[in-house]
Order: sequence, then structure tokens, then C-alpha cells
Amino acid sequence: MCSLCLCGCQAFGGIDHCIVRIKRIRNLTGNIRGLKQAQLKRLERLGNRRVAAEQIVSPEMARELADISSDVGRQVGVLLSRSGKVETVIVGDRKKIVIPALSQLRSTSGRLKGLRCVHTHLAGEDLTEDDLMDLLFLRLDLMAMIKVVDSLPERLYAVHLVPVPVQGKSWHFLPPVVPSQQKTNFRELIAALEDEFARQRSSREIDAQDRAILISVTTQLKSRAQESMDELKELVRSDDVEVMDTFIQRRDRINAKFILGKGKLGEIMLSALKHNANLLIFDQELNPSQVRSITDHTELRVIDRTQLILDIFARRALSREGKLQIEMAQLKYLLPRLGQRDDALSRLTGGIGGRGPGETKLEVDRRRINDRLTNLGKRLKKVGKERHHRRSRRRKKDLPVISLVGYTNAGKSTLLNSLTSSNILAEDKLFATLDPTSRRLRFPEDVEVIITDTVGFIRDLPDELLQAFKATLEELHEADLLVHVIDISNPRFAAQMKVVDELLYELELSDIAKMLVFNKIDLVDPAFLREELARHDAVALSALDPSTFGGFLDRARKQILKKWDGYSNEA
Repeated sequence: MCSLCLCGCQAFGGIDHCIVRIKRIRNLTGNIRGLKQAQLKRLERLGNRRVAAEQIVSPEMARELADISSDVGRQVGVLLSRSGKVETVIVGDRKKIVIPALSQLRSTSGRLKGLRCVHTHLAGEDLTEDDLMDLLFLRLDLMAMIKVVDSLPERLYAVHLVPVPVQGKSWHFLPPVVPSQQKTNFRELIAALEDEFARQRSSREIDAQDRAILISVTTQLKSRAQESMDELKELVRSDDVEVMDTFIQRRDRINAKFILGKGKLGEIMLSALKHNANLLIFDQELNPSQVRSITDHTELRVIDRTQLILDIFARRALSREGKLQIEMAQLKYLLPRLGQRDDALSRLTGGIGGRGPGETKLEVDRRRINDRLTNLGKRLKKVGKERHHRRSRRRKKDLPVISLVGYTNAGKSTLLNSLTSSNILAEDKLFATLDPTSRRLRFPEDVEVIITDTVGFIRDLPDELLQAFKATLEELHEADLLVHVIDISNPRFAAQMKVVDELLYELELSDIAKMLVFNKIDLVDPAFLREELARHDAVALSALDPSTFGGFLDRARKQILKKWDGYSNEA
């Protein structure tokens, strides 16, 4: 007997025999160890059967399932397509079967998976909670169970999802029937369900666009979670993803496996069915095992906040240095997640249109990724030296440097455009600017400076990105004045100011002179603005209105001259 044989076939053909045998039973999965050759042949023949599309299961297949299940002493099931073809035969143990990953199986273009599961129960038990969870999370058309009594099918029990929960339940049980007396037309039932799910959403769908459900799980106050969720919505909008629904769950402690409770995950899956969502985005950073657990249970792509930001950066980076930095950050994020299923990372790889590392990076081992990271580090160091030389040439011209810093989407690029009559990309989106841009600015009385726009900051900026962009942010160390631009119209502006201050401290920039500028003053009450200006000793302007720049230009000029006069006195 071949020691590597998984089928227990008592053959002496060696490993070549095993390979041939495994290929022949490729649609058989599960607990087949120890089965006899005759039992495997019966299971293989079962995989070649078909049932009428109108039936949940044919009476003949029901009898065959019951008899085989009694013979092997294990639960046996089949996954049937809507045409009635057996896609997979599953062998479990006496208490359960485990449905394999369905991503490789054909499915319909509808909201439901296009597959139904029919399996046996040997101990007389009803449909279990695991059966219901598989139905919901895998978006199965139907979950059916055959109670086996004396090797015969006693009754057929079936349950399907419903678009609108009834008495808090997301599913509906069909009346138990003898398999030979089925009255339900399965094809008509599923067509009606798909139509009802489609009617639950009246707005237009864009097939080319990802449709996401946003999820936040927190142990803090729900109000704080809502603020964070609002920012996540803006991030998602910046990544051209359509938001279909949002969920916030407050828990005393985070679920180590799923991060949120199974009941809430069930609600989310029902919402995904209604809205035809194909992506779950979590506001919290997920570890690799949590992503794997959720994707295994939901068959949907799952990304977290860090991966979303990486995706945005990959879309927006234009310069050679920016692209190198993004690839390095993505690879560092990907490295500990190499072991998980490829579809869980599809947004980071193929899902971003080939930007960054690309799909092939999932196929390389850790050594090759580390080699790539080393190579990227060397290239970034070279680009950093070139940037240093450019800064050196700029310093030789004895021009002061003003750097615009602030939270993302505070209006820095718009302000730079208005000050210098430039046309740098400025959008009402988070991280519209990634690559640093410098322009000349002439103050009144012929004082000329270099003004630089930099990447915006954000709460919980992924460490991979912060490290990768440190070379770019070194530009800030050359500044004579940091202009902290603040969106005063944002209700969370105070918290955003704190985030920027903390990051400046972390980047060792706290000692550089700083000036606070409240932007978007046309969107706030004048009395509120006066109060905040006095409290923070700031200047106010609207980046879209040059007539409001007087106070800013006057104070910036005075601070620059004060610092450069100090240099002259020292000399």
C-alpha cells in the first residue's frame, strides 16, 4: 500500500497511482481517509449524477445519499448547481460536513451563489446553527437536509434566505416532505427570491465599481466610532468605491476570530445580499487570521483601513519615488499575510488594476519579497540623495522655505494653487496629493520664498506608509516655517489638529516655527471663527478667495524675516 495514499485504496501503484486516483475524484472533498475503494467508487458515481432543475434533490439521489451515508457512518452532502449538476461531493464526520471554499466553483451573476447544499443527518437532529450560518455566509440558494432512518431518507428539510427578516430571522423553513413528494418548484422559488432581493435596492448599480459595506467594531463610545466611520466613508469615496451600507458594533471585547459577533456578521451578509455588495471594509486593522476567518465564512473580499489607504496611495502616486514608496509599503503589509487565501488580498493586488506589487507577488515566497524590499530600499536611498541635491541647490539660492502641512483634504493644494497661480491637482478627496510639490512665492516688498505642498496626515496613519514616506517628509526638515492648514469647517478639526501635532512630534519637526491657518472660513459662523482664532492665535482665510490672504501673507512674511534676520545676526 502506498504510504502517501489519501484514499485508503490498498493499492501498490506508488505515488503515481495516488495522483491518478486523486485526479479522478477531484469533485470529492472532505473526510475520505479510511474509506474503502468500493465506497469511493459509489461517491464518485454520485458526483456524476444530475437532478431536474425543478427539484431540490431527486428521490433517487436522496436514497443514494442516505444509503452511502449509512454505509460510511458519516454525513455526506452534494453541492448542486441550478442546472442540477453535482459540483462537489462532500464527506464529513458523523456530526457535520465542512463546505469547501466556493471561490473556484461556478456561480450565477445574481446575489445568491447559484449553489444549493443537500446533505444527510444520521442522528435524527434538525438543521443546525452551522447549517444556517453556512446558508447565510456562503449565500447558498438553499440548505437542505435528509434525515436518515434505517439507511432510508425519512424526510427532506430545507431552508432559504429571505430579503426582509421575519421575526428577527433571515431565513424561512420549507415544510418537511418525503423526497418523492416534493411540491416546491426550486427553479421558480430561486427566481422569485433573486427578484425580491433585487427590489430591495432601487438605486442604480455600477458593475465596474466596487460596492462596499463599511464595518466598525469598537470598545469605545459609539459616538467616537461614528466619527471614525464618517472618515472611513470619505476614504472609501476617495478610492471610487460605492458605499452600500454601514455597521457599527460596540462590544465589551473584540472577538479574536471574527472581530465582531456572528449574529452581526449574519446581518451584514443579509445586507450584502440586498445591495449586491462585493466588498467588506473594516475600520479597524485586521490580523491575517481574522481576514482568513471572515473570507472563509462569507465568500466576500475583505480589506481593512490600512489596506484601503494603501490602495488610495497606489492610485494617486505619480512620481518615481512615490511609486517605490507605495510598493515598499504594500509589500511590508503583504509579507505577514502570505499564508492566507489569495481572494482575501485581491483588492491589494489584482483589485487595484496592477498598481503596486501586482498579483504575482502572492506567488513568491518570503525570501523573494525580502529581496525585493532590500532592492527597493536601495533605489529609494538613491532617489533620496537626488532629492537632497535638489534641496542643496535650493539652499544655495538663499531662499526661505515654507512647507504646508495638515490633515488630508484640509485645502493645502488649493491654497498653494491660489498663492502661486499653479494648477496642481486639488480635489475634494482624501489624499489627492501624495508627491511633494514646490513653487516660488513672492511676498510684498520683494521677499521671495519657496512654498512646498506635502502629503496630508490622517489618524492612525499605517506605520508601513509612515516609514516609507519618511524620505519624502524629510523635505519638511528644510523648512523655515511650517504652515499648519486646518479645515475649520470640519466638526472634528480639533482632533485633526492633535493628530497633526503628534505626527510632527514623531517626525522630530516640533522645533520648527509653526503658524496655524484656519481654512474654509466661508463655511463657518463668523462668531465661532473669531472665538477659535483668539483661542489658537491663528490666521483665517479661504483658499478659494485670494482677497482673504492678507493676514496670512503678512504674518508669514514677518516670521520668515524674523528667522532670517536671526541667521544674519548669527553670521
